[in-house]
Amino acid sequence: MTASEAAGVERRRLLWRCRRGMKELDVLLERYAHSGQVPASAAARGVFARLLKMPDPQLAAYLLGGDLPRDPALAALVQQIRRVPPAGGVGG
Repeated sequence: MTASEAAGVERRRLLWRCRRGMKELDVLLERYAHSGQVPASAAARGVFARLLKMPDPQLAAYLLGGDLPRDPALAALVQQIRRVPPAGGVGG
């Protein structure tokens, strides 16, 4: 398997892990994943994978409640996910 193929497999796994137990998290994470902003570098994908390992209540606090992780890389990713506009642009 080439490096490009391996990265594609990893991206698909990350997309699958965007499916959560809370519909609100599903919407935000899948919107981010489908926005074309999922990181290309292995290190950045690793940060996204770390975020997806968090339990739903913690993710909800970060993505819906306004809290930020202490880790600067995770905090930057949370802010990036929050900025992805809804499908159809501003206002839906």
